[in-house]
Amino acid sequence: MPVSIAVVGAGMRGQIYARNAVVDGRARIVAVAEPDPARRAAFAAEFDVPAEGLFEGWAELAAVPKLADAVVIATQDHLHAGPAMAFADLGYDLLLEKPLAPTEAEARQIVAAVERNGVVFAVGHVLRYTRYTKLLKSVIDGGRLGSIASVQHLEPVGWWHQAHSFVRGQWRRADESGPMLLTKSCHDIDWLLYILGQKPQRVASFGSLVHFREENRPQGAGDRCVSCAVEPGCPYSAKRLYLGCLGDPRKEFWPLAAVTADATERGVLAALESGPYGKCVYATDNDVVDQQVVMMEFAGGATVSFTMTAFTPLEHRKTRVFGSHGFAEGDGKTVRVVDFRDGSEEVLDSRTVAGASAADGHGGGDGGLTAAFIDAVEARDQRVLGGDAADALAGHLVVWAAERARETGTVQAL
Repeated sequence: MPVSIAVVGAGMRGQIYARNAVVDGRARIVAVAEPDPARRAAFAAEFDVPAEGLFEGWAELAAVPKLADAVVIATQDHLHAGPAMAFADLGYDLLLEKPLAPTEAEARQIVAAVERNGVVFAVGHVLRYTRYTKLLKSVIDGGRLGSIASVQHLEPVGWWHQAHSFVRGQWRRADESGPMLLTKSCHDIDWLLYILGQKPQRVASFGSLVHFREENRPQGAGDRCVSCAVEPGCPYSAKRLYLGCLGDPRKEFWPLAAVTADATERGVLAALESGPYGKCVYATDNDVVDQQVVMMEFAGGATVSFTMTAFTPLEHRKTRVFGSHGFAEGDGKTVRVVDFRDGSEEVLDSRTVAGASAADGHGGGDGGLTAAFIDAVEARDQRVLGGDAADALAGHLVVWAAERARETGTVQAL
């Protein structure tokens, strides 16, 4: 019998998880809680959700007798804690979009609810579940590199992605969503701890908003791209980005759907004339960093350096692993391994074809996580997911320690 799933939040992430869940017939969507009536109706139509499974909010869904095996929580970050704790207490298995919550206190409350109820629990750390990650982790765990001395890891956010999500978009301000390291890069911190199989003891960090600031605004630039004299030559042109999405179903789903539901030239231009996505990137109220480095030290002296930067193409992450017996270099698709004992080189191919963006399913991670979650629910076995709630919390604790280090200029112990 298929796993029955209720979805809380029918936005982009809720749709993605639902589509991945039903693709092979192992799960069915039986309920949705979504305050936007048009979005709720569209979701119900796509997944054939019956009328008795439609709810305006998570509280209404939680108030009725348990009607699904599991619930996907894909609300905005600040709305994670309430539904996560409520549905855990009701005995639902949970797939919770990352991050756990904006604050450590809320995150710990979620973990406590999961643990006291013994429910299966997954967090949207989708990078763990790609074929590429499995390949690189097998190289490290198999001992081919010897003992690990250090790791370099780059998250290339992408110049237009930064402008879309973190300058104009809903994650542009730390007080409204969270710091960049939490809302975007908790993926990477979790991934680094996962591939190394251990947690750091100390962390330091530096980063700031270096470019998307009023003082860097070009002379003659307007407040909006649709009426800006310098727009044609600006790398962050909203007109170029969003009009360029038209005709491509993947790009119309993301990033364009965040801008407007009217995927026509007229609809896009109207949204840019009045909405936040048409604003000049030098004239918004954004304050999250556009570049940051995090340094971690592990037991025995091994170190990790992580760099997040806006000023790249949007590509797969790049990682170098330095070991006593070998070196590995990965690009999200392949892993090049150099063996120090004989100087031989080998390139291992994960056969990943999907791109790195949300529109591409994060290199297969969205589907991989959803499949693993359904496996775990079917088997009633948390181990299938490769970690538990406390494991998911560990990466978040590193994030919050790194932010304290960045803000205070200190080294933080963990």
